[in-house]
Amino acid sequence: MKKLSVLGCTGSIGINCLALAGRFPEQFRITALAAGSNADLLKSQIETFHPEVVSVIDAEAAKRLKCLLSPRERVEILHGSAGYNAVAAHPSADLVVSAIVGAAGLLPTMAAIRAGKDVALANKETLVMAGSLVMELARLRGVRILPVDSEHSAIFQCLAGNDKSSVRRIILTASGGPFRELKAEDLKNVTLGEALRHPNWTMGKKVTIDSASLMNKGLEVIEARWLFDMQIDQIEVLIHPQSIIHSMVEFDDGAIMAQLGVPDMKIPIAYAMSYPARLKEAGPALELRQMATMEFYPPDLDRHPNLRLAYQAGRAGGAMPAVLNGANEVAVEDFIAGRIGFMDIPSIIESVLARYIPLNPVEPLNVDDVIEADKWGRREAAALVMKYSRRS
Repeated sequence: MKKLSVLGCTGSIGINCLALAGRFPEQFRITALAAGSNADLLKSQIETFHPEVVSVIDAEAAKRLKCLLSPRERVEILHGSAGYNAVAAHPSADLVVSAIVGAAGLLPTMAAIRAGKDVALANKETLVMAGSLVMELARLRGVRILPVDSEHSAIFQCLAGNDKSSVRRIILTASGGPFRELKAEDLKNVTLGEALRHPNWTMGKKVTIDSASLMNKGLEVIEARWLFDMQIDQIEVLIHPQSIIHSMVEFDDGAIMAQLGVPDMKIPIAYAMSYPARLKEAGPALELRQMATMEFYPPDLDRHPNLRLAYQAGRAGGAMPAVLNGANEVAVEDFIAGRIGFMDIPSIIESVLARYIPLNPVEPLNVDDVIEADKWGRREAAALVMKYSRRS
C-alpha cells in the first residue's frame, strides 16, 4: 500500500487524487492533507480518509476546522507555511502530491524532496521558479519527480525506454483555450466569465485564466525544460483543439511518439500515483472511432503574447522565470478581481520583464534568491496594476 500526502487537497487536482484513492483503498492510504481555507470540504475529506495530520492557510482557518470536526476525529491540525512543510515531509508518506496552485507550492515541494519523498508534481510553478535548484536537490536526495500535468505525463510516457539523447524535440499540445477563434481586436473586451469557459478541461480559476491567455502553456514549456533536461528551443507548442493527443516526442530518426486519451485529469493523476504500475480503468477510455478529425496548427504569438514572454524568460534563464511567474500571478488575480482587462495581463508582464533585464539577473544560488525575484516581480506588477486601474 502506498501512503500519500496531498498538498492542495481541496483544489481540482487534489479532489481527483482523493477520488482515486477512495476508488482503490487497497492501494492507497491518505496520511496527510494540506488545504487553503475551505474548511467545509476539508472536514469531509478528513471524515472520509482519517489522515494523521492536516494543515490550513492560517490560525483562523485552523480554529474553524477544529470547531467543525467531531472530537472523535483524532487528527493534528496545523497551519501556515510551517504546517504545509510538515504535511509535505510527513514521516509516514511514501509519495507527496504537490497540487498547491502558484508560487505557494515551492517551499512545501522542496520540503518533501529534502525529506526524501517522491513527488507527484502538479505545481508547475515550482520548476518554473526554481527548476535548477529543485532538480539538483531531487538528484542529491534520490527522489523521483513524477509529472501530473497531462502534457508532461504524456512526454514522460513517450520517453519511457528511449534514449533521451536521441530526442530531437518535444511537442506540447494546447487546446487554444476559449478564445482560439476570437479576433485579436476582440480579446481586450473579453469578460471573466468568458475566460473561465474552457472548452475541454475543468480547472481552478487561476489555471483556467492562464490557459485562456496561453501563459499556462508557456509555464509548461519552462517546466518541461527542467523535467526532461531539454533546451527551451527543443520544446515547441502546437494548438490541438480536440485535446486528444496530450503531447508528443520527436526522435532523431524522424519517428514521433504520442500519448492519447480523453481530456480527463484522473488519467495522468492515476499514473503518477501508481507509477510504475497503472490503475485499471482510472479514467474513461478513448473511442478512436468517434474521432472524425484531429487538428494541429501553430500558436499565434501576436494574439497570445504570454507564450512569447514565457519563451523569452525561459531562454534568459536565471531568475527571469520567477519574475515572470510572480508578475503573472498578480496580474491574473487583478483580472479576476475586475481591476484590469484581459489583455492588460501580458502588457503588465512584458513591462515587468523589461524593467528586470537591466538589473543583470543571475542564476539564483538558493531558494531565498528565487523568492526575492518573485517578490520583485509582484511588487512591479502591483504598481503597474494601480496605473492600469486609474487609466480605466
